[in-house]
Amino acid sequence: LNTPMYFFLSVLSFVDICYTNSTVPQMLVHFLSAWKTIPFQSCVLQLYVSLALGGSEFFLLGAMAYDRYVAVCHPLHYTVIMHGGLCLRLAAGCLVAGFMNSLMETIITFRLPLCHNIINHFACEILAVLRLACMDISFNMVMVAISGFLVIMLPCSLVLFSYGHIVAAILRIRSAQGRSKAFGTCASHLTVVSMCFGTAIFTYMRPEVNSSAEQKMTTLFFAVVTPMLNPVIYSLRN
Repeated sequence: LNTPMYFFLSVLSFVDICYTNSTVPQMLVHFLSAWKTIPFQSCVLQLYVSLALGGSEFFLLGAMAYDRYVAVCHPLHYTVIMHGGLCLRLAAGCLVAGFMNSLMETIITFRLPLCHNIINHFACEILAVLRLACMDISFNMVMVAISGFLVIMLPCSLVLFSYGHIVAAILRIRSAQGRSKAFGTCASHLTVVSMCFGTAIFTYMRPEVNSSAEQKMTTLFFAVVTPMLNPVIYSLRN
């Protein structure tokens, strides 16, 4: 288990657990209680932590795609390229990038004057909080789009670039058994990537189009369904 793939899986599992615990316990409390309230400070913290961990997960999936690219396209140099120091730096960089992006988004969101204190959502999600503002939020929506491009589209581009080279390398393998083994090492990661990036692109790359009901469903999917399926997908592969 002391390989880069399992190292990144352990970090991804840790991020998933923390992300789920940032929203789901409060959501369950609200489902069971008559008074569905949350303190302002807790709302700020929930928004910051959920955005930070969600962004970190996208960067981690991009790093895992690079790991799979090296494993398939440069197998003889894999242990030299993906050494322990590089893996640690990649994981730390993913977490730092996710938390820095979240800090910026949280600050510019809660600097807005809020006219209402009722959130049409089961969590303090950024698009739901922006709807409470008393002033024009065009700048904030532009920042959400820029943040979405940096946090979602850039890692997604890295994933597509990596898997383009992976597919090309697999097609050059002559034996059917070799091709099957190569596809098997990537199938689980590609499945998780499709769910995560598909949900995020649907929500944050067209924020002005989504209704509150759509945002609730996609947030629920990303906060509950995806973290639940990740260990199932990887366990079935193993």
